[in-house]
Amino acid sequence: MKGLTGSHVLVIGVGNEIRADDAVGLHVCRVLKGRLPDHCNVVENSGDGANLMELWKNSQVTILVDAVRSETEPGQVHRYEAHQRPLPATLFQNSTHAFGVPQAIELARAMNQLPQTLIVYGIEGACFDEGVGISPLVELAGRKVAESIVHSISHNFSIEL
Repeated sequence: MKGLTGSHVLVIGVGNEIRADDAVGLHVCRVLKGRLPDHCNVVENSGDGANLMELWKNSQVTILVDAVRSETEPGQVHRYEAHQRPLPATLFQNSTHAFGVPQAIELARAMNQLPQTLIVYGIEGACFDEGVGISPLVELAGRKVAESIVHSISHNFSIEL
């Protein structure tokens, strides 16, 4: 994979501020703002699939962060290279969108409109009920993902945790 220096990098944090841990993608964006090079854009998004496709249509590299529920431990981080294969649909069963992250990725794939590199981080949530505030383990995982993104972009893109 080529380095990111001089490339357009888009980081999208997906979430709903009033659904507890569902806001973790937004939290990651807030941690990242002002910490990435000029060639990186950080955007908060609700997770509407059509809007996601519009956001990444001119991006070479997109990193998307969202809360997931797959019955693993809260704070567990799942990382996928979505440009190479579909996401497990079971991760996004809590989405309030009929056309959300996995559907947008697959439609973009079918239309040959995926970014060259699309990395998806799914952070396992504990609570998706109405309410403001992220669970401590989920918040910690979000900070780790943010640090990983900062480190990886500054070291030519080998995002791992």
